[in-house]
Amino acid sequence: MTTETRTSRAELSPKPPTKTKRSNKAKTRAVLTEFSMVAPAVLVYVGLLVVPVLFAFYYSLTDYNGFPSQTPKFVGFKNFERIFESADVKGTMVLTGIVAAVGSLLVNFAALGMALLLQKTNRFNTFGRVVMFYPHVLSMLVVGFLWAAILGPQGAVNTLREVLGQGDLPFLSDPLWALWTMVGVIVWAQFGVQLVLYLAGLQTIPAELLEAARIDGANKWQLFRSVTWPALGPTATVAIITSGISLLKTYDVVVSLTGGGPAGSTKTLAYEILSVSFPERRIGLASAESVLLIIAAAILAFTVLALRKKADEGAESV
Repeated sequence: MTTETRTSRAELSPKPPTKTKRSNKAKTRAVLTEFSMVAPAVLVYVGLLVVPVLFAFYYSLTDYNGFPSQTPKFVGFKNFERIFESADVKGTMVLTGIVAAVGSLLVNFAALGMALLLQKTNRFNTFGRVVMFYPHVLSMLVVGFLWAAILGPQGAVNTLREVLGQGDLPFLSDPLWALWTMVGVIVWAQFGVQLVLYLAGLQTIPAELLEAARIDGANKWQLFRSVTWPALGPTATVAIITSGISLLKTYDVVVSLTGGGPAGSTKTLAYEILSVSFPERRIGLASAESVLLIIAAAILAFTVLALRKKADEGAESV
């Protein structure tokens, strides 16, 4: 074989891919693989959350009755102006904030207390965990009807009090009593989830850390304040945010327990949105109220996260 023949074969044969090209192909393949795994979840998230939020914002700027025969009429921010000019809606927003703030504190306080009592694994505590979580399994509509049958004017409690010669208690007939009765029912029904979160958080605290603090002479309160509570910080953040957002959306228990009364004293913003949108067909106004509710939920979440970050930075600087 001549030298010219070997040279021509070498020129005609394909060149082996370089390391850089192989590396780029591997990276591209890895990115496509990751994208294919994430894409379904992203599509579901966008379809079920982002798109409805964008539609709500669009309709909040229009006058629309929800019927396909009517074209939404652009009115700018007039729906928002109407909300802030209405004393009734502003009162509803304040009430929703009270329910969310007080209810969230009570839910987390009760859940943390029960988690500390039930953290040891034995048969009694396992039974107690099931009992405490059981109300969350029930629909909030069922919970509302159940407590209305117990605490209503003709309910079990007032009937028993009549038999005993006592006067009725206005659990659901007095505006102030009805508000705190509703908050108590919501706390009873919802704290089971937060209880599970705190129980899971307590299981992650190293036993050696707790034992070292005991050996150093820490009492139970010092142990909780200096070891348990800081370790539960991420869990508490999630529990407060989820319970707060859930309480901002309180609707079904209002329908079944109080119907928004008496005299609108228990009418939350979610109840107001549904009552404006379907019976009154004011979709634009209802969408504006929904946008405000979304903004309130975002402010709550970012505020708790900011406070959590600030607390972490303060702990690291000590």
